[in-house]
Amino acid sequence: MSTTRRTIGGAVPASTRVAQTSRDAPARSAASSWRADFPLLAANPSLHYLDSAATSQKPSAVLDAIRSYYEHDNANPHRGAYALSVRATERYHEARVAVARFVGLRDADCLIFTRGTTEALNLVATAWGRTNVQRGDEIVVTAMEHHANFVPWQQLALGVGAQLHIVPLTSDGRIDQERLASLLSAKTRIVAFPHVSNALGTINPVREIAALARQHTSALIVCDGAQGAPHMPVDFDALGVDFYAFSGHKMCGPMGIGALLGKRSLLEAMPPYQMGGDMIEVVGDFATTWNALPHKFEAGTPNVADAVGLAAAVAYLEKIGMDEVSHHERALVALADARLRAMSGVVIHGPRPEHRSGVVSFTVDGIHPHDLATILDERGVCIRAGHHCAQPLMRRLDVAATARASFYVYNDESDVEALCEGVVAAQQVFGDDAA
Repeated sequence: MSTTRRTIGGAVPASTRVAQTSRDAPARSAASSWRADFPLLAANPSLHYLDSAATSQKPSAVLDAIRSYYEHDNANPHRGAYALSVRATERYHEARVAVARFVGLRDADCLIFTRGTTEALNLVATAWGRTNVQRGDEIVVTAMEHHANFVPWQQLALGVGAQLHIVPLTSDGRIDQERLASLLSAKTRIVAFPHVSNALGTINPVREIAALARQHTSALIVCDGAQGAPHMPVDFDALGVDFYAFSGHKMCGPMGIGALLGKRSLLEAMPPYQMGGDMIEVVGDFATTWNALPHKFEAGTPNVADAVGLAAAVAYLEKIGMDEVSHHERALVALADARLRAMSGVVIHGPRPEHRSGVVSFTVDGIHPHDLATILDERGVCIRAGHHCAQPLMRRLDVAATARASFYVYNDESDVEALCEGVVAAQQVFGDDAA
């Protein structure tokens, strides 16, 4: 297999060729320069990394920021009465402000740093849900949820005696808004849905869904933004949702850091999620009062270095421009979709490319996704195979698993070519086995 990273527009059959505009050309050339910013990829030019929906690679700017923090500013923040601790506190605060600005949150104190999307959603389900959801209430989720935005609500419903409703999908893998509206009532306490499906790539109209929910109910609206924030502009204050959660490691940042965005009135009314240092105001012998936001929800020593790394990641993405990130990914998705659809025995799951973010989820007749991923790995192509933490969705697709290729700023057309060549090779292997 060729390891040269090149454009492959001429190799696409005329019937499936994606239109190449003048705007596409800079994106293709830019991808090579962006790839050079990522040490792991720059050191492995023959590697075709197509698993960014699971975790992205990290640019030098992020790695340098983390190292610089530990070399120059490391101390426990907030309570140290010495200059180094003050500097660590300032770095942590600056990181919060930078990340809040990136996602359109004007009140930076309403950005709670967490370990990631999973912890952020569990925080809401526990701190708000256990306080406000009662027996007989209803919780509405969708059939495309990642387990992190499904299991906490399922378990909350089971624990308090509430009813869980699951909104079905349309035949092309989008939220059925008519069915959603039919499930909403005065009993609905929570409506939870993803900004982007991690398994299908479906981009959901967040403002539209939030407005629909507001028309029918006063429920809490929670959006899983794990696959949204890394790939497109986000303006939390304009989305119309109450909470929005995302992870740093999917958007060029380090693992172990993410955020929950929330409305101040809700966060101030909620009890703490964890107890310990820094989240308290006064600890008496028999009662305790809580610290102000955001500290009330950040018990213990904060993860300052990774917050600094996340701030460096959003600065890197801002330099590219989130509109450009989205355009670049969706052009690659359209190309991969066209190439794969042209192949015999390949089924694409999810909507047309114009309704998808940087994900192509597919199955190949006669080849289990795990076997396909193994053969692709032998050719230097990294994809994800499995249920993608979305077992309820897999049941509705009537498949045990899918193969998922996911794209980011450092990918280009040569990655699409390597993917498609690998699928053909796998078909040949299994065809020979069958013979």
